[in-house]
Amino acid sequence: MLRKWEDSGRPPIEKALEKVSTKYELVRAAAKRVKQLLKEYDEFIIREGRKGEIKKLTFKAIEDIAEGKVRVISLKSLFKE
Repeated sequence: MLRKWEDSGRPPIEKALEKVSTKYELVRAAAKRVKQLLKEYDEFIIREGRKGEIKKLTFKAIEDIAEGKVRVISLKSLFKE
């Protein structure tokens, strides 16, 4: 079954926002994920999947967050008493 964002050509921002508490937190988490991915890939644009789709690492980072492949720790949870 295809996820609705897989054929849309844009990152699944709405789904990723469900995993974080604010848009700022999504941007922060995506930026951190891109840095992690840059250690794995040499290029900022990659080919992925069976069809060899071309993706930017920013798209992949948001996709990973939306799919739950990475855990986002909320800033609020770090400072709870």
